[in-house]
Amino acid sequence: MPSRKAQEVKRRKSTRAPETELVIITGMSGSGKASVLKAFEDLGYYCVDNLPIELIPRFAEIARDHSEIEHTALVVDIREGSGLERFPAILRAIKRSMSTTVLFLEASDEALLRRFSETRRPHPLGDLPVKTAITDERKRLQPIRKLADMVVDTSRLNVHELRGHVIDRFRPETNDKNIYISCVSFGYKQGVPQDSDLVFDVRFLPNPHFVPELRPFTGRHPKVAKYIRSFPQTREFIARISELLVYLLPHYIREGKSYLTISFGCTGGQHRSVMIAEEIKKQLAAAGYKVKVTHRDSPK
Repeated sequence: MPSRKAQEVKRRKSTRAPETELVIITGMSGSGKASVLKAFEDLGYYCVDNLPIELIPRFAEIARDHSEIEHTALVVDIREGSGLERFPAILRAIKRSMSTTVLFLEASDEALLRRFSETRRPHPLGDLPVKTAITDERKRLQPIRKLADMVVDTSRLNVHELRGHVIDRFRPETNDKNIYISCVSFGYKQGVPQDSDLVFDVRFLPNPHFVPELRPFTGRHPKVAKYIRSFPQTREFIARISELLVYLLPHYIREGKSYLTISFGCTGGQHRSVMIAEEIKKQLAAAGYKVKVTHRDSPK
């Protein structure tokens, strides 16, 4: 049995606040730093763009002392000018006090020239020809590149692929199912819900409306649910749609989607759509997702 002292040490470790993480995004202009910062923001990181070099230690100190900030990200790049020369020393000091990752983005000259041409944005180095500016910037950033923990070449990556790469690498483990799902039942007589992301038409299922003893109830009533579930096409539909959604949801999360509305429609929104929405909610909840159900056209 562990000693009392060992138990106390273990208890303190278990109650200790998580260590604050800092990701410093840097690299070539036009390499995708803005897109990467947005990806970190969608992951729940506290993000700052173009923070002056002198303020980085203070920013790190505030983040460490703030109980609600666990993950932070900031951009440091050529816009800092001569201040970049002080970055290596500042980085070494910060790494002694908190978990810090330097992510350096680069791209080929051809890719950068094409991007500046397509966006028609000026290079941060001013009035120099773009090709000359790229060469100068690459040389000035070389000391920082040598300090990078990760180097990502974005030459052949589009915005979505770059975003996916960042999310795969930095997504916190607790966020693997961090999406809010709303299952909505509705009647086509009143129109399709405008906020629907996915819509499934369940009017192919037998309609309890034509069974006199079931007509007064909704799809939440056990007798109605039992009737609809008694048909093999109902059971197969629930199984297939549940399997499809469980497959799709991680991909939606990977693309940064935080909310998903799945709508099920029947003629009046009273029986079939209600029952199916309730069943799909159960299936997704069993898979570990947060799900709420709303019956738009069913009596409260």
